[in-house]
Amino acid sequence: MRIPLEDLLWVAWYAALAAAVVAALGLAVLHVLRERSVAVQLVVVGLSTVLATISGIVVISLMMLINEHDRAVVFAVVTAAGVVSVAVSLLLGRRLVAANRVLVDAVRSDAYRIPATRLPAELAELSRELDAAYRRLAAAHDREQALEASRRELVAWVSHDLRTPLAGLRAMAEALEDEVVDDPATVSRYHRRIRVESDRLTEMVDDLFELSRIHAGALRLSRRRIGLSDLVAEAVAGTEALARAKGIRLRGDVQSGLPVEADAGELGRALRNLVVNAIRHTPDDGTIEIIAAERDGAACVTVADACGGIPEADLPRVFDVAFRGEAARTPGGGAGLGLAIARGIVEAHAGEIGVVNAGAGCRFVVRLPLG
Repeated sequence: MRIPLEDLLWVAWYAALAAAVVAALGLAVLHVLRERSVAVQLVVVGLSTVLATISGIVVISLMMLINEHDRAVVFAVVTAAGVVSVAVSLLLGRRLVAANRVLVDAVRSDAYRIPATRLPAELAELSRELDAAYRRLAAAHDREQALEASRRELVAWVSHDLRTPLAGLRAMAEALEDEVVDDPATVSRYHRRIRVESDRLTEMVDDLFELSRIHAGALRLSRRRIGLSDLVAEAVAGTEALARAKGIRLRGDVQSGLPVEADAGELGRALRNLVVNAIRHTPDDGTIEIIAAERDGAACVTVADACGGIPEADLPRVFDVAFRGEAARTPGGGAGLGLAIARGIVEAHAGEIGVVNAGAGCRFVVRLPLG
């Protein structure tokens, strides 16, 4: 027998209304159980689906569109389907709970590793993100440990390097005050030495202040478009006297027309630090080459010395605070802050700095974006 369209619409309306009531009750139960296991919530979802179907059958029965026999058959079929649905929901929930437990155990371990167990797509993605986060945390921890070690070395080195000139200044001041020395030549020599040590202490304090600004992120750059060749020329001119005193030759090859957006004072200081470092570690009558040229779309400055090379184990630490290596632990060698300051300034200019052993010495390379 064919059912009129109007009756079908009324059936659909009341069935939808009954299903909506069941769905609202199911959502309310899910809200109450929102902190319970996923397996429990999936069972609630399965039961809600079955009850929504049963409510529709009840509506049809009340409207007398099916007889008692058909209703019994439908109820039996729906009940069987409901049992299967709840069982599947329970199994799926247990699988999700087990996968989640595997992930939690991996997170609680000392070093997170992606579980070997196959996980659902969402949990697998979460596992990969956790692995990446753990790697970033491990790298940050290593950087923090390295920074703390550098700070301890800095305190030790600065304490030593400050104590030596201060002791000399005090001894000379006491000698002058007590008139232990009175001949004009010695008094004049003491005065000159006091001035030299004072300048050395001033330079060390300036380096400490600059380094503290870099580490605190307080380095403010006044960028403008300048020629890199001019900065290199100024760095060479500012260190020429020091090189001449050791009989060291400074040889340069600078390509013109290399514009960079930089703070001339800060970047010039970084380049001077590199040249001064090369002069300090190059034997007398040696040669230092400073080359500035464009490479791979970047402005590059290379400072090559004749220091004999750096031990491979020390290369990664050359730019660490207060690191000077065993061979450089000599009085008057500076506080070991020049290269750390140079790295901080170059990186503040979005550049890169590195060092490799080459020939009879090592080669420092600075890469800067072209302006």
